[in-house]
Amino acid sequence: MLTTNEAIDYVEFYVDDLETKTRTWVDGYGFSVIGTGGSAGQGFRSVALRHGSITLVLTEGIAPGHPASGYVLTHGDGVAKIALRTPDVPTAFVTAVRNGATALGPVAEDSYGGPTADIAAFGDVVHTLVQRSPAAGPGLPPGFEPVAATGETGPAGIGFLEIDHIAVCVNAGELDPTVEYYVRSLGFREIFREHIEVGTQAMNSKVVQSASGTITLTLLEPDLSADPGQIDDFLKNHQGSGVQHLAFATNDAVRAVSALTERGVEFLAAPAAYYDLLAERMAVKDHGIDDLRRANLLADEDHGGQLFQVFTASTHPQHTLFFEVIERKGARTFGSGNIKALYEAVELDRTRGSEARR
Repeated sequence: MLTTNEAIDYVEFYVDDLETKTRTWVDGYGFSVIGTGGSAGQGFRSVALRHGSITLVLTEGIAPGHPASGYVLTHGDGVAKIALRTPDVPTAFVTAVRNGATALGPVAEDSYGGPTADIAAFGDVVHTLVQRSPAAGPGLPPGFEPVAATGETGPAGIGFLEIDHIAVCVNAGELDPTVEYYVRSLGFREIFREHIEVGTQAMNSKVVQSASGTITLTLLEPDLSADPGQIDDFLKNHQGSGVQHLAFATNDAVRAVSALTERGVEFLAAPAAYYDLLAERMAVKDHGIDDLRRANLLADEDHGGQLFQVFTASTHPQHTLFFEVIERKGARTFGSGNIKALYEAVELDRTRGSEARR
């Protein structure tokens, strides 16, 4: 079980082309390379990237036996590791395993001098426990050599702050056991649940969060009594459970989307009718509806406040992985009101199109 001081230390992607994917994150998303790791003798090459307090690791397997090589063959590029920062890895590891976590090896003393340990997460995804002081900010991942950082790691430009949440798709029947696993073994708590219906499609969602409130997983499961939808597509194309998207938090989503668009990042476009109906659904604060329309940002609210979000178009060959930009103005939920609103807007656009063709 983790403590109230844990956080996401880094998220690691296994990729098929390290140079190309590094350029995507640096040129497209404003990340900076801060470290390198791996060697031919170790069977892999890695880079560590930083933007705000977000650290990403990209790893390419250069030996057939390395886990990254097999992962990419099965899933394509994707999130393979979510590293969790804790002040006492041996204690957290022993406690988690005692409470039902699946150990993937013993506690290891890394070359940087601190202990790490791996436990299973979901699908082929692993949690690595990394030991850092509770007061420490984002650091270099274990085993990496630092390089002089260049790029936008501060609040200027795009302005990513942290990972707001990680969305995970699990196979039908695995939602409740996955929630129980996190609650029992890592001390997470379930903070939200809902059944989402979109036309003839449906899914179940539960959200688990660490005791510190800094690690949030949104877990999605298809409802097999409804027609197949996007969660079914992910599970088929990804060949099992995995990370569907990372949500990057910002204080100004309009500015962030504008900067990202200038860098060539493409976002999913909401139908025009969504914005025609938005003023009837909620009194939007902080941003004008025309600004939201230009940025394709969606708006939602709950008892705590409002949020603004937009999703990137997936560039993954299997269309499984994508990303989210999210700005919270007090809202605690995840924009589920947008699912119904988007469906209604698409229907309104469809109706308008039918009438225009008569």
